[in-house]
Amino acid sequence: MSRPPSLRVVGVHGVGYLDRRRARQAVADQHAAEWAEYLAAGVGVGADAFDVAFAYYAPFLRRPRTVQSDDDRFDDPLAEQLLREWLDAMGAPAPVVQGGLTMPLRQTAAWVARKHSLDGRLTRLFIGVFFREVARYLRSAEAPWRAEAREEVATHVARHRPDVVVAHSLGTLVAYEALHAHPELQVPLLLTLGSPLALPKAVFERLLPPPVSARGSRPAGVHRWVNIADPGDPVAIPPRLARSFDGVDLDLTTTVHGGFGFHHAKNYLRCAPTAATLGPLVGR
Repeated sequence: MSRPPSLRVVGVHGVGYLDRRRARQAVADQHAAEWAEYLAAGVGVGADAFDVAFAYYAPFLRRPRTVQSDDDRFDDPLAEQLLREWLDAMGAPAPVVQGGLTMPLRQTAAWVARKHSLDGRLTRLFIGVFFREVARYLRSAEAPWRAEAREEVATHVARHRPDVVVAHSLGTLVAYEALHAHPELQVPLLLTLGSPLALPKAVFERLLPPPVSARGSRPAGVHRWVNIADPGDPVAIPPRLARSFDGVDLDLTTTVHGGFGFHHAKNYLRCAPTAATLGPLVGR
């Protein structure tokens, strides 16, 4: 008896995936296998139920190595601006928002950690990585690396013809823009996890294509869009995308983390709403 076909998935990662030591394909293959295991664990099936192609765009956003002190401040004005807009969206008090451009990351992270009951040191490290990579991607609408990241996703979708595109964190921006840039690509399901797409000023107004009348839209080739966010995830602000985007079919919130895992891809990939979304599609 032949086994049911695997669910074809294109995975689009978030921040922190750049691996300078290994070949791109080796990195992509490793993460594809890990994502298949996480998805399978949530659904309660074997990893071979998922055929994951991993759109590894991180090398296009790489910057020269820099040495950063333990009390580092951003060396990128756009990253500093995005940080301030993020703090403002979270409702940080004026001294924190206004000081976001001058105070060390440690102090900014301390406020975020207290608000969300997170580890201060790990929060600072995450903020440093997140805003540098997001600023790199959003720096210019015409930046070649932004187009290259989009094309990496579009190429995987065209080649793999997935049943679902699963995008996490910064990857939701890249996937959104890639699918808008290529309306000919047909995607039965777009699943966005821990997405900052609707983050006002910092992200939303910088998207391509730009919002129309303060509304974004589902890419033309996407048949169904499901968004999942942990309400305690400070990256997914606001957690419900349907308030800013037309065409979001399901907007789900759930607690996926324990400890600092508020934004980890593996927790989103194996959470109950992800399993409920993908489970019925497995083995079709």
